[in-house]
Amino acid sequence: MNKKAYTVFISLVVALGGFLLGFESAVISGATPFYQGTFGLYPRSMLIGFSVSSLILGVIIGNIVAGRLADRFGRRKILMYTAILFIINAAFNAFAYDIIGFISGRLIGGLGVGMAILIAPMYIAEIAPRKLRGTLVTFSQLNIALGFSIALFSNYYFQQTISDPVFKWRIMLGAEALPALLYLILLFFIPRSPRWLLQKGLGDEAQSVLVKIHGPEQSVFEHSEIINSLNQEDIKENARWADVFSKRMKTVLIIGFGIVFFQQITGISAIFYYAPMIFEMAGGGMDASYLQAAILGVTFVVMTVVAILLIDRLGRKPLLYTGAAGICISLAIVGLSFENAKYTIDRKSLGTLMEEVVQLDVDEHHVENIMRLNQLKDNAFGSELSFFRLIKQTVGLDTYNSFKGIILKHSISVNPLWILLGLVMFVASFAISLGPVMWTLLSEIFPNKLRGLAISVMGFWNSIVSYFVVIIFPVQLEYIGSTATFFIFSFFGLLTLFFVRRYVPETKGKSLEELESELVKQ
Repeated sequence: MNKKAYTVFISLVVALGGFLLGFESAVISGATPFYQGTFGLYPRSMLIGFSVSSLILGVIIGNIVAGRLADRFGRRKILMYTAILFIINAAFNAFAYDIIGFISGRLIGGLGVGMAILIAPMYIAEIAPRKLRGTLVTFSQLNIALGFSIALFSNYYFQQTISDPVFKWRIMLGAEALPALLYLILLFFIPRSPRWLLQKGLGDEAQSVLVKIHGPEQSVFEHSEIINSLNQEDIKENARWADVFSKRMKTVLIIGFGIVFFQQITGISAIFYYAPMIFEMAGGGMDASYLQAAILGVTFVVMTVVAILLIDRLGRKPLLYTGAAGICISLAIVGLSFENAKYTIDRKSLGTLMEEVVQLDVDEHHVENIMRLNQLKDNAFGSELSFFRLIKQTVGLDTYNSFKGIILKHSISVNPLWILLGLVMFVASFAISLGPVMWTLLSEIFPNKLRGLAISVMGFWNSIVSYFVVIIFPVQLEYIGSTATFFIFSFFGLLTLFFVRRYVPETKGKSLEELESELVKQ
């Protein structure tokens, strides 16, 4: 195997962790409607919300410990532990007999996600030749996109083919164990990071790895450059949190905190966690909403491939400019679509609404409450908030909380094509820019000594912003409406443009040591 093929093989193996975390993050959107019945959870209960978001709590813990563990035990060994955590998570979820066991599995899976999402791109950046580094690091993002897409398609497939609701969600979540086991096995065939080996004084093993990756001549230069960088950092001292937040790190911290914030605040987590719900809000049925969500997954994969092809040709900043502009425009399209929506209860819509409610075999008092909507028959509303305020008063809070989605589906008049196109454009814009480029930048801008700790800080910040967005999204829809929610996300896309122009450097074609000398004050 030649050196380029060997490096690509290593990167593909490590990036398989991205597939697992993408799958784990997306599969829950299809399983939720079914496991809530198994565990006797009421719709819109806090336990349902926590069971979905508990993954992110696990991610936060994983982010905190990832860098320190990777610096102490090595990148490869910690990636092996993440594979084991994914296997345990799949088993817990598939065989959970109560909601506590289920949430425990989600937390364990989140711990694996939190470590893998930081360590995989960091490892790839440390072994990749500088001319291929951007491309190889984005393999992780490509696998995240593949995991998302396959999870969404599997949700749609199991929704169509399995009738038993309990078996349906258990197999959705348990299927993750197979790729996780494959990941664990393949990790035994990749080397340890040469930069980590040199930090630990294992020069002979590091040199052997560098020769396999760069060839005999270039490996001498790479070895010398890494050693010089480590000597400048006085690596004999342990990396400290105080070093990460020192004055000399000001520039890279601004870049890191900023790009992480804008990656999440533009709404990507909310879109993927709640994709079927958003499409149902546009008047689609359950089957159609699952299929449309799967279309977003395909878009994510295709545009991530485009990013891989372009990131080392065009550079990081051109992709960020293009993506941020697309995010701003696409979410404005979605917001305008909901702004032009009309809400009406007429004879036909009330009839189909009652048919669906009766088929759900719900309590009689809910049926009686929904029948009160007859009082609103043939009244048209242009304001989503005004419409649902009146719905809440008419049917009562309990029925409103349980059946808002169904009522919305049968009352809204909106152009669903524009919403689908807007969200497809949003995912495409994200996948070509903030998705892969953020992780590439984070793996490049921090100095060798502090890379593990600093990326843990960035991952923690990423998870905090993501958790906030996911938790607040349903609240935004409830209290400020769909239009304002998507306009806010669009505005953050515009702010991303200004941030990139002002603070983000172009890192294409530069070694990690060159970037360290440019961005970190000595």
